[in-house]
Amino acid sequence: MNKLDAIKKTIEPELKQFNVFLEDSLKSPMPLLNKILKYVLKQKGKQVRPLFVLLSAKCHGTINENTYRAAAFIELLHTATLIHDDVVDNSDKRRGMFSLNALWKNKISVLIGDYLLSKGMLLALQNKDYQMLDCISETVKAMSEGEIYQMEKARRMDITEEDYYDIIERKTASLIASCCTVGALSVGADENMVEKMKRFGTLAGIAFQIKDDIFDYQLDNKTGKPAGNDIQEHKMTLPLIHLLKICTNGERRSIIRKIKYHSDDLNVRLDIINMVRQNHCLDYAEDKMTSFVDEALSQLSDIKDSEALASLKKLVNYCIDREK
Repeated sequence: MNKLDAIKKTIEPELKQFNVFLEDSLKSPMPLLNKILKYVLKQKGKQVRPLFVLLSAKCHGTINENTYRAAAFIELLHTATLIHDDVVDNSDKRRGMFSLNALWKNKISVLIGDYLLSKGMLLALQNKDYQMLDCISETVKAMSEGEIYQMEKARRMDITEEDYYDIIERKTASLIASCCTVGALSVGADENMVEKMKRFGTLAGIAFQIKDDIFDYQLDNKTGKPAGNDIQEHKMTLPLIHLLKICTNGERRSIIRKIKYHSDDLNVRLDIINMVRQNHCLDYAEDKMTSFVDEALSQLSDIKDSEALASLKKLVNYCIDREK
């Protein structure tokens, strides 16, 4: 049994109930829509985000119908963003399967993404979960802002480490923060604890994204993406930002020129990856990641010890120890 399966085992009945709830939420009388939604459910992945919701709830009370709605809304939002990403990136694979746009083309894929987001909103509205709706709406706004800000910085190639943390807090960490917030809200946790869970999720989410960015510089990474994919897309991530900070002005200009004009060349990307590795920039990124994890776990110090709390901590560690 791998680490994630062991974590899931601790809330197995609740996770099964969540999956039933999610499947019921996506049933449609329209044959084509139902067919596509069934395919979407087959691509559910590791379910890390619903786990954050369920475990955050169980740390403060008993998982209930509100919790399942919150976890479903988060999963629907996350899935919608992945579908839209595949359209933007023209990706034909997702989690080892054909992406929706590869099978049903872009127009239907965009509409399915919109449909999933609207289903999540309706789940909240129909049950008057206004706090949940407010929290997740803010998250959608933050994620969009983070993506646009990253695109702007990719064009100008002038991102600082502080800019980088701002971007990943918005585009990635905001969703993990939302998971932990709505999980705690769903079982009636007090305002102070809800705020701590939000902070915990933000810090854990930043560490999660740094781990993803480190993968791009590992020649033997198992994510399925080619090494240097972020470089090719002109994404300035922490290892590269640190390299540009510590190298000479001449080296910096040369690296930026290579990224701007020659990043489609695999050998150019490999040269930059080797520079990152030789200058210990991955070690720097891993140290930063570890410090964010430590600070995240410190937010849980006031929560009573339980199997759920232990699993929540293990989930954070899984997110930074994973190999893909």
